[in-house]
Amino acid sequence: MKGLNKLTTTELSVWVQQAKIQAKQGRVIDRIPQLSLADPGLFAVQICCKSEKSISFGDTACIFPLMSVIKTFSLLYLLEHFGAETVFGWVGVEPSDAPFNSLEQLVSDRGYPRNPMINSGAITLADKLPGNDASDRTLLLCQWLNQLAGCQLYLDEVMLASVRLTRSTANEAIANYLTETGHLENLETALDTYNEICCISGRVEDLAQLGKLLAFENSLLKSQNRRIVNAVMSICGLYEASAEFAVRIGLPMKSGIGGGLIAIVPGEGAIACYSPGLDNIGNPLGGLVFVETLARELQLSVFG
Repeated sequence: MKGLNKLTTTELSVWVQQAKIQAKQGRVIDRIPQLSLADPGLFAVQICCKSEKSISFGDTACIFPLMSVIKTFSLLYLLEHFGAETVFGWVGVEPSDAPFNSLEQLVSDRGYPRNPMINSGAITLADKLPGNDASDRTLLLCQWLNQLAGCQLYLDEVMLASVRLTRSTANEAIANYLTETGHLENLETALDTYNEICCISGRVEDLAQLGKLLAFENSLLKSQNRRIVNAVMSICGLYEASAEFAVRIGLPMKSGIGGGLIAIVPGEGAIACYSPGLDNIGNPLGGLVFVETLARELQLSVFG
């Protein structure tokens, strides 16, 4: 049995170079102007182990928006505040084989979001975050995560302005349908909050620190909530490719169109990657190639 702790910097260097070659085949998202400025050749990784060993490599100074990676942590936040029974009254835990911003999926499910990792579920949960308005909610979530994980996340106002400039008609249609079916209390606040929390930004080191919250038992979080979040990530974290990567990699993972990727090795550590070139589903290509190599070579799959 190998494991994350057996990783050497020599191996890491080789695997990063391989991932960087693949990453260049990915495409940076062009729908949001500020995201389109990223260099698809960038790659960074930070690995935090239980032994306090921490290895980083690549373009680690890069700051990027968490985008959909934040969905994992807004779910954790709400589970801690309201409990599983309440949260799963708002959203389900069913995988979706439709794209992350599919209205058709939501309509076929009669307005009950299939899971918290797709946009309909995340917008619904944004509506339930504690706080008076979008700014208040985002600040409270950001402060909670920074305090808990010891990271330095912040709201990137330039990225937020760019997101607002290119209004997502898909998200607006989803929010309208959620409101019609009684799943949102305040459409504008829900959408504003969703846009803001997606623009919470940091470095790959901050993302690894967040990952440690889910990797290890700690006195700050309920164990049951950690298990729930890891399970939901395993079956829903990579959109419609989630099942494929559960088989190929076998780790709880969550991606974002900003290039962030977090993978959890329960009991062993967290792997955070930044690689802005995406595959055709919207997952970071270099990050997935890297984590797949790591999981195979170090035998990390949670399925033994």
